Amino acid sequence: MARTEQVLVLEPPNELKFKGPFTDVVTTNLKLGNPSDKNVCFKVKTTAPRRYCVRPNSGIIDAGTSINVSVMLQPFDYDPNEKSKHKFMVQSIFAPADCQDMEAVWKEAKADELMDSKLRCVFELPSENEKTWRPLRAKRNHELEINKVTSTSLKTEASMMSKSTSSSLDDSDMRKVMDDCRILKSEVQRLREENRQLKEDDGLRMRRMPQMGNPTPSSNAMMKEEGPAARMIAMVVLFFILGTIIGKLVL
Repeated sequence: MARTEQVLVLEPPNELKFKGPFTDVVTTNLKLGNPSDKNVCFKVKTTAPRRYCVRPNSGIIDAGTSINVSVMLQPFDYDPNEKSKHKFMVQSIFAPADCQDMEAVWKEAKADELMDSKLRCVFELPSENEKTWRPLRAKRNHELEINKVTSTSLKTEASMMSKSTSSSLDDSDMRKVMDDCRILKSEVQRLREENRQLKEDDGLRMRRMPQMGNPTPSSNAMMKEEGPAARMIAMVVLFFILGTIIGKLVL
């Protein structure tokens, strides 16, 4: 006996695409629409239940409405040579007038009343450009945060020194503090210049990458380590100079 044609409209209709990297949970959405004038019960099944979390995995879709189903792929070691065999099936049935017990509805359903649609899973890795620019954007955002913190610290320390020197320091101490401030400003300027040069070097490497192909692991390591090392040196020098100035004010 032929099955009833699926009444629900699925978006996407045939494939669920999951875009890596797969080191964290990857979520894709499945929209189920009910264009009929009757309420429809549905449930979502998969051939790999331990690999996915589906919310909601069952329920009722009112006539003329739709819902979004979130399909969450759990982290795993991705092998590009392994073809995905995971599949999903959306089963549906027109809801009876008195639908109190969903389990009973599915148990008592006749084979010719059930409707289903199948979808296959597709795993995709991000393009080379996306993999390259993601860490660079994160690096730039981190540098901006450091610059904000540094600027705020300098303003605070300058305000504190101004108040302290006006009340308790003599002319010779004032000159020493002002000299230290000038040294500090020149050091900060030098560090910012080095940071700018590092950004330009990163940009040059990025422009060369499409011509050179995939970078070697050693070049990747050098690109990741240059920024943090320079910032660490900058922060150590900055805190050393600030500690020296504060120590003079206290003494």
